[in-house]
Amino acid sequence: MTATDSLAVWLRIRRETNWHQAPVLRRVLPASDGFRTWCEGPVSRRDPVRAKRLLAAYALARADAERHAPLDFALLSAWQREVLGEAEAPFRTNDACAKAGRERYGLTSRTQADFLLCLREATDAELPLAARAARVYLDVAFFHPFADGNARAALLTLVHLLAREDIVLPEVGPLQINRYADDPAGAADLATLIGVLNRRR
Repeated sequence: MTATDSLAVWLRIRRETNWHQAPVLRRVLPASDGFRTWCEGPVSRRDPVRAKRLLAAYALARADAERHAPLDFALLSAWQREVLGEAEAPFRTNDACAKAGRERYGLTSRTQADFLLCLREATDAELPLAARAARVYLDVAFFHPFADGNARAALLTLVHLLAREDIVLPEVGPLQINRYADDPAGAADLATLIGVLNRRR
């Protein structure tokens, strides 16, 4: 297992990335809801129960977007309970690992508070929406708040944030690749990719 705290690395990259260069998103009505299509297609073919749970969580995330609920850990935890089919989805209590142990996400007395601050920043209109969506996706991925299902939580948070501003991506499949905490170019490229997907019909 790597000794490097990849969460600390991500927080540095997060500060150094020029998020203001992200594209401006358009409110266009896509031919299909990419998240729903992804769930009903490849996810359902692989695991129908997983797909059903994801769609239930997505319904909650969309409803929360419509009412502009505060984006906080309680909101993500409610979605995650649906994702995992569990009664509780607490914040992790130990260091977490991903990518076969190549990344380790440390846990300190500040981790949960820092995560909450990052979630609050996601709804601050100072940055372009594509940048905020990309950044909060990576925040969830690298804070790794849950014991399981963090990739799904990250994607739900991204589509929720877009839905708050009436934007639905026509596909989400291209977002489903590994992201690395020490990759500043990859962080900026994710915002660009969101812009590209926003322009597809």
